[in-house]
Amino acid sequence: MPPPPPPLGRGRRRAAQAFDEALDDADLMAARTALVQGRWQNARSLLVHTGDDWDRRGHRVTVLARESSCAAWAREWLLAEPESADAAVLLALAQVRRALHGKAKPVRAREACQAAAARAREACQAAAARAPADPTPWLGLLMLECAVGGDQDVVRTFEAVRGRYADHHHAHHLMVARLAARRTEAGPDPLHEVYDFANWAAEQAPADSPLAILPVIAHAERYRVLAAAGHEPADPAASGHWTGRRARQVMKAAFDWWLEWEQEGHPRRLIDLNFLAHAKYCEGRGAEAAALFHRIGRHATPAPWSYPDRDPNTAFAAARAGALGTA
Repeated sequence: MPPPPPPLGRGRRRAAQAFDEALDDADLMAARTALVQGRWQNARSLLVHTGDDWDRRGHRVTVLARESSCAAWAREWLLAEPESADAAVLLALAQVRRALHGKAKPVRAREACQAAAARAREACQAAAARAPADPTPWLGLLMLECAVGGDQDVVRTFEAVRGRYADHHHAHHLMVARLAARRTEAGPDPLHEVYDFANWAAEQAPADSPLAILPVIAHAERYRVLAAAGHEPADPAASGHWTGRRARQVMKAAFDWWLEWEQEGHPRRLIDLNFLAHAKYCEGRGAEAAALFHRIGRHATPAPWSYPDRDPNTAFAAARAGALGTA
């Protein structure tokens, strides 16, 4: 590990601790900066070169779509290139982000939220029509349905993604988070359906697929729901959720798989590494957690360090220091 950086000023310290959805994708960061400045041609070039690497395409489009000015520049791109599937999908996910952001505002009128969701659905459907093989418009629709749709809408949309790319990483994470929240009134349930789904998806995936870690994601998402409902302690490291028989089986299989994994270029691998490091730390496996923290470096992700309702910066820093013996 490189030595720690010198102390920063207060403003710079906050910036250094900010989470970045782009993770370690330098090309994406450059295109995002250009897009904010109105230079959508950089985003165009990025998506053209991404091609049909569907996990990477989904990652890049969702990150670009987070920018508040994205919808405006995507519309300008469409004016210049009316047939562009890339511009259409970028606009669609920007509309989804806008609808989800509006939903989070309690003062927003219900009718306005519904109208924003309807516009986002239409945009996703229009983008899907331009590129029938692309799962990315359906990923955007899945993000929306997981937040505001019914179970049948969610399942139908997930199947649309999976029908185009069976191992879609982001789509499986969305489904796990959605399923983990079901039947919380019954309390802790070791046979909860989210585990069946995660195990099934991991078994269906190729041997080198990062979906092998999906059972760990399911265990973390189930903890989030149980802790929020008061069934588990708010401190995950103090919870038996991470030390039971199921947890041990899930963690061992995932860690053993990670040790042999050779696809270091997967665009969302750092999300998996954060979930796995969190699980190993909560399990009390300091040496294994330390190995994962070394691989993560500075690329922390809000989930699962924020679970159930914690400051993720503080939680990540404390766990990393504990695992590396620098506390």
